[in-house]
Order: sequence, then structure tokens, then C-alpha cells
Amino acid sequence: MTRKTGFNDDVADKRLSLLVSFVVVAGGVAVLSALVAAWSAPRPSVMVSAGIICAIAVGSRTQWRVRIRSHTRGISWPEVGVLIGLAVLSPPWLILCTCAAVAMAKLTTGLAPQKALFGVAKDVLAAAVAGLVYSLFPLTPNADHPVLQVGALATAALAMWVVDESLGNPVIALAMRVSLWTSLRTDWDMRVLGTVARYAVATLVVGILSLGGDARLLLLVLPIVVCVHLWQTAQVRNREERQSWQRLAETTDELNVVDLTAVLEAAVTRSAQLFSVDEVDIELSDGESPRLVRGTTEGVVYDGPPADAPGRDGAEITRQLAGHIESNPVGELRLRVNRSISLTPSETYKLKTFASALYTAIRNATAYAELERMSREYAYDAAHDPLTGLANRRELLDQAGRMFTERPDEGMLALLLIDLNHFKEVNDTLGHAAGDEVLREVAVRLQDAARPADLVARLGGDEFAVLLTGLPSPAMARHRADSLLAAFDRTIDVDGMRLTVEACGGIALAPGSGGVTELLRRADVAMYQAKRSGQRTVDYAHSRDTADVGRLMLGGEVRRAVAELEFSVDFQPIVDLGSGEVVAAEALARWHHPEHGDLTPVQFLETIERSGQLPAFADAVLEQSLSAADTWREAGFDIPVAVNVSPRSLLDPDFPKAVRSRLGSHGVPSDRLVLELAETLTISQLEVVERALAELRAAGVRLVLDDFGAGVSPLSVLSRIPLHQLKIGREFVAAVETSDEAAAVIRSTVDLARSLHLTVIADGVESEPQRAALWELGCVAGQGHLFARPMRGRRILAALQRGTGGRPGVLAGALHDAGSVVRLPRRRPPGPHRSSLPHLPA
Repeated sequence: MTRKTGFNDDVADKRLSLLVSFVVVAGGVAVLSALVAAWSAPRPSVMVSAGIICAIAVGSRTQWRVRIRSHTRGISWPEVGVLIGLAVLSPPWLILCTCAAVAMAKLTTGLAPQKALFGVAKDVLAAAVAGLVYSLFPLTPNADHPVLQVGALATAALAMWVVDESLGNPVIALAMRVSLWTSLRTDWDMRVLGTVARYAVATLVVGILSLGGDARLLLLVLPIVVCVHLWQTAQVRNREERQSWQRLAETTDELNVVDLTAVLEAAVTRSAQLFSVDEVDIELSDGESPRLVRGTTEGVVYDGPPADAPGRDGAEITRQLAGHIESNPVGELRLRVNRSISLTPSETYKLKTFASALYTAIRNATAYAELERMSREYAYDAAHDPLTGLANRRELLDQAGRMFTERPDEGMLALLLIDLNHFKEVNDTLGHAAGDEVLREVAVRLQDAARPADLVARLGGDEFAVLLTGLPSPAMARHRADSLLAAFDRTIDVDGMRLTVEACGGIALAPGSGGVTELLRRADVAMYQAKRSGQRTVDYAHSRDTADVGRLMLGGEVRRAVAELEFSVDFQPIVDLGSGEVVAAEALARWHHPEHGDLTPVQFLETIERSGQLPAFADAVLEQSLSAADTWREAGFDIPVAVNVSPRSLLDPDFPKAVRSRLGSHGVPSDRLVLELAETLTISQLEVVERALAELRAAGVRLVLDDFGAGVSPLSVLSRIPLHQLKIGREFVAAVETSDEAAAVIRSTVDLARSLHLTVIADGVESEPQRAALWELGCVAGQGHLFARPMRGRRILAALQRGTGGRPGVLAGALHDAGSVVRLPRRRPPGPHRSSLPHLPA
């Protein structure tokens, strides 16, 4: 990126040449006029002329200099000789002497011809104006008896100063590419003080001569001049040094920002001023993309790749950008001037200090930029689904929450919840890689079909959501939803196969109360209604919010029920089919409703899941289950307790931590807790709950897949879930005696479990023939009314203590004599009745 500065170099050069030419021509005219006038003017003695020429020449050579960029500004003393000459020489001869003296002084300094001619012409014009002003007073120059007229000398000195400033400052400003005002105010007080000093010296000399004093007194003038000159030079240098260090401090302060571009722009502009150079380059080579920033005191002129930067002529002073301690430099600082210069030791040290400060600022800005980049990445990852790049559940809830709070007047708000039909079959048949490809394509199509103001999100698994904004009427929500779902009409190509993806959606308008949670719940209700009814989209309706009116009534009472502890837990023993010994107990939650009586989970679990009270409910059930297990263990019966877990609990990242906390508070070993997982929902939510399951198993908690065989559970999925047991559904157990197919399913399940080192439990054992048949098929544990109905924890303890046939902990007689029973239970001391679910041999 190239930027224009405030100065056009070509225009400035033309103006400078024109001004210098004008001054030189004017000076030449003044000299020619003086030559003509000198023929008729009194001719001074050679000694007087030589003395004036020497005084002017020495004054011109005596200078204090200030470097500005590649130019040096010098303040000399020729005025002393000129002012003395006014009293002893006629104006024409004074002009000629001034021309000769200044020419000798300039030629001996090695200046360029253009600068030398300008200097001679300027001083000649100053002398001519001074002579003209002095001649206005009734005074006649006389070398033998000079007359001291303080007013005349003061006026002439002022005229010379005005001419010198008027001609010198514009040229300096154009040559140094600074404003005229900058040139005028640079050390203006020192220049004025110098003019006063030179006038005082000239007045002193003329006074001595006019009084006819001893000429040797003039020798005292020289040390006075030297002292004044040295004092003035020291003052200027001290001031420049103080200002330079002050500018260095201000510059380093400006570098204390965290934006790299701001650091570099401040560095190039301030360093150009700090080191009084024409241009500054900062080239960064540390990183994948080299960068060059170039600028002057006026601003940045280029920012981009070094290879694309325009070439530059002139001398360069370079400095590596590195720290005080050995470290890899991040780049290079280059100071550029039009001609070669040398930095003073003080400037060299300041350059080193500035380069070190710039290195630190660049490092800090780069580190901050990296932290900002990482922060943006983390924020993006936290708000987006890694597979599809869509917004995730958290981002959807956050944005919807902001829209609820702000309540824009740009239309209605609705949520479309989308679930893909039969997506599990894609994973089972083609594998998860193909399933992921389908999900990505679905995301792309939804994103393309949605309006820019809408938010498309993936909630997990094959569930998507679209937050519809700016709806003019409720009917438009249905129209927009149909348009979005129409994106699935086209087939999706995956690995050379064309797949048809079907989906159903639930639409909910933003409620008047309840916020985002209620909006999501309503969309979820509508989506499941669409799924059950086979419709493509269903609008949420209060009348269809639940399967029955009773459940609708329960929705508003869940919070009170949790707070008033209306939920209790019954337990059903799990028995070793061979020995009849109790090896575990399953916790079954009950709601003791004051009006509807005892309700089973089938009647209220879905209501709790949609109410937002699931964490509190799950914690209450877990608390009562572990409390009962602790009581049994203290009584000598150390048996595990199995607790059913809703898949929605596994979506809660805090659930594993809550389980560990409850285990710790009761002192129950983690392997005494078994969590039962519903097969179908758990499998469909596998991608989301896999981490929670792994964390629970790592803590020692045992996991059971409930109702195995009732759904569709591929072997690849079983290998991914960290299970310990499988529980066969009661429909297979009920038909084990009469159906060869049911027996074959159970036998296959047992064989599969053996290969995966899992235990098989039968649910719903109602008779001894079923028990025997299950035992013969290899199932070693079961539960059902044959052994015991669900009962309270204290009744379980009483039954265990009572036992059967004088054997505590046993609820049924053994199938075979002791000598013929083969059992492989895992027992763990201490305690005479410590039980564990038996493990099948590998």
C-alpha cells in the first residue's frame, strides 16, 4: 500500500531552484551596481578594506551548526564585520568587501557551488540593505574618525536580520521538506540572541574606534567574540540534546500500544523526526509474511511486501531490531538521507536505544496479536460445530437470548428444529465418514437456503435448528420452514452413491414468556409430533403439547415436586439366575403426586426432560439410590445399585462431576454404581455423549445398555460405548419359551456379550421356565416379578436379611445342586454379602 505525503518533491525542488536563482541574480545585480558606484565613491585604504574583509570572512567561518536531515543549518558572524564596515566604508565598497570575504569563506568550506553562490548572494543582499538603511542617517563613513551612531547601527542590524531570515528560511524549508513555520521557530530565540550579540560586539568595536582609543583594545574583542560564540553553541547543543532525549521518551511511549500497525506507523514517523532524516524504513522479516513500512515525518508512504516497495536512492544508516540479550532479530530499521552523514556518539546511542524499544514493542504487539488470534479461534470453536462449521447449541441459545432481550421491532421470531430421518442407517451401512459427509452437505444446503439474518445451527447428532427472524406473520414461519426443508429434495452424492435425505421439522414462535428455553422446548415438541405423524413440518400448538391432558398438567408442577421431594425411589432386585442370590438392585423412580397418585417414569419423564428440571430430578434419584446402597452395605449387603439415566442428562457437561460428588459424599465405591442407558436415544446421541460416558467409566462407574435388541444397535457402535453389561428387553424374555426367534436373539446376544467381555441381564423374568430357559441360553442374571416386585429400600434390606432357605441375600432357590452349578461372580472383600454382577468368561 503506497500513500502520498503532504509534500510533492518535484514541486518543492522546482520552487527551491527558482528561489535560489532569484537570490543569486539579485545578489549579482547588487555586486554589479556596487562596482559601478565604486568608481565615483571614495576609495578606502588597502589596510581598512583588508581588515573589513578579514572580519567578515572570519565571521562567516565561525558557525554553530544544527543537522536537519541531510542538511546542516549554520549560524555565522558575518554581520559583525558588515556593521563595522558601515562606519568606515562607503556602501558600494562594503558590498564588494562583503562579496569577496563571504566568497573566500564559502569556497574554503567545500560547499556545493549552488549553496556557495546562494550564501554569497544572501550576505551581499543583506549588506546592501544594511548599507542602504545606514545611508538614510546623516552619517558619513570615515576610516580615520568613525562615528558611533547606536540607532543607525541597530536599524542596520535589524535590516540585515530581516533580510537573512526572509531569504534563508524559505530555502531551508524547501530543501529540508519542512514547513516555513517549522524553519522559523527552530532555535528562533538563539538566532535573535545571536543577532543582538553580534550587534553589541560591532557597537563595541565602533565605539573604541570612534573614541580614538588604543587600537590594541581591539584585541580584547576577539576573546569576547569567542566566548559568546562558544556559549551560544553550547546552549544550542544542550537544548538539542534535551529535546532529542525528550522526543526519544515520547516516541517510546507512543510505541507502548498493542496494535502492530500502530507501532510501526508511530515508529517511522517519530524516528524520522527524532533522528532528523528524510525517510525511515522498518522491514519485518520474522514471520511468514515479510512486511515493509516506510514513512517520513509527514506520515506513512508505503506499507506492504518488501519486494513491491519502490526503490530509493540515498545514504542509509541501518540497525538490526533485536533485544539487548542475544535473540533473533525481528527485522531491520533503516534511516535514509539524500547524502552521506555521520551520527554523533549521542545519536548512535539513541538509535540503539530506540531500536531496542522498537524491538520490544514489536514483540509485544506480535504476542498480543497472537493471543487475540487464539482468543478468536477459541471463541469461534466454542460457538461453532467442528464438523459443519455451523453455530452450535450454545451459540444458538446465546443469540436467541439476545434477540429476546433486545426485542427488535423488525418482525416475529421463530425456531425451526430439524431432525434427519433414518440418518442412523447411513452411519450403519456406509460408515461414519459417509455420515459426516452427509451432515456437512446438509449444513451447506441449509446455510444456502436460509436468509442472511437467520441463524443455522447444529445441535448435535442429526439435529439442526434455524432461528428465523424478521417474520411479518406467523404463517411466514411455515413458508420459510418448507423452503428450508425443500433443500433436501435433491439427492446427495457420497462415495459415488446418490442418497436421499428426508427430514422433519418442528416450528415454534417465540413465546410471550419462558424465553429461549421454552422456545426450544416447543420446537422440540413440534418436531417429535412431526416425526411420529410422518409429516414434514408441524407447528407447535398448546393442545398437542403432550400425549395426554394429565401430562400437560404435570408440566407446571415439576419444579414444586422437586422442591418438596415428591419423587421417591423403589428398587427391584437383580438375581443370579443359577443360585438365586441378589447381585444388584435397579432403582425405579416414582412421583407421589398429591392428586394423581403414584406416577411411573413413563408418565412423567418426558415432562421433566422438557421442563428444565432434569438435573435436579436426576440428582434426587441418585441421592436416594446411593443412600439406600450405603444402608445395605452397612448392614452387610454390599450390592451395586443400578440407576436409569436419561440421554439428556448425558448432554449436561456437569453430569459426570455430579455423579462423582454424590459417590464421594456417601462413601460408596464407584463400581457399586451402575448407570443404565436407553438404547435408541443413547445411540442417536452418541457423538455428544461419548465423552461423558468415557469420563464416567474412567471414574469406575459401570454402564449398562438397557433394552438391548429393542432398537437397532450396530456392532461398531457397541464397540465405541464403554459398556459393562447388556440388558435384554422383556419382550424377548416373555417369548423365550415359545419363540425360536426370541431364543435365537438371546443366544446371539449372549455370544456377542462374551466376545465383548460383557455381562447379560434379562429383564422381565416372570416364571421358573423362563428362568431355566435363560440360564440354558447362557444368561446368568435377571430381574422380574418371579424374584421380587419393586419395593422401598428398607423392604429390600429386610428381604435380604430374611433370605430364602436360611440363606441371607438369596431370593430364590438354586436351579441345580451346588455341585453342578458353574458361576463366575466377581467378589470383593470385605463383607460376607458383597456382590457384583457376574461376568461371563471371555
